[in-house]
Amino acid sequence: MGNPDARRRPPLGVCDPRTSAVPSATMGGMTDAPDRRFPAHVYATGEDPDPRFSLANERTFLAWVRTALALLAAGVALEALDLPVRGDLRLAAATLLVALGTALPVLAWWEWGRTEKAMREHRRLPGPRGFAVLVVGVAVAGLLVLVGLVVA
Repeated sequence: MGNPDARRRPPLGVCDPRTSAVPSATMGGMTDAPDRRFPAHVYATGEDPDPRFSLANERTFLAWVRTALALLAAGVALEALDLPVRGDLRLAAATLLVALGTALPVLAWWEWGRTEKAMREHRRLPGPRGFAVLVVGVAVAGLLVLVGLVVA
């Protein structure tokens, strides 16, 4: 039949809300080690959600970081390549893309924290505030390139 205590333990990596202990795969049971996960302001509140939701939140964060890398690459390529776009508009679009690519990881970190905290506190998930910044920024950069192509 197995170990009767095993049925009462939460899965590995999930905090037991009764004791704040976390199951340890190496120790074969619960550990009362302090929670040192970063950032503390997120993990110090509420209780651990289903790991699948936290991992999905992390994948979303990483997708935002990949988008930031693409924006940085687009900005550098726009300025580095000899495109038939008026120079001042090309520089403005490239600068905007690089600025977006630089700011987006910070915004992604903030969004990840807001979502993770909401899940831990059993609140409704917040709407993404960063979408507007991203959409407007990319649209403006695209318009700058389009106008630069037309007037070149």
